[in-house]
Amino acid sequence: MTVSHSRTIRTRRINLRATDRQEKLIRTGAETTGLSVTNFILDSACLQAERVLADKREFIASPKQWKVFVEALDRPAQIKPELARLFSETGMLKRERQK
Repeated sequence: MTVSHSRTIRTRRINLRATDRQEKLIRTGAETTGLSVTNFILDSACLQAERVLADKREFIASPKQWKVFVEALDRPAQIKPELARLFSETGMLKRERQK
């Protein structure tokens, strides 16, 4: 992750509460890296968010797992009577709007 600490105007506020231990740890980490506490917290939070989101967008599979996955994708669709019935019903939100 590349974080720019240029003169970007920050317009959003995030309020945090921390224990004494957490605050000391964060301040020490920020001082050690030469960053302000704000930049240290934002960098750390953004890096963690990118990791979490990447896990939802990408996955790693062995060649064998990939082959099984592709075969499943290539199989013809199967009609599932339960799903066909479910999707043919009027949804709760639509019923509420019709009242």
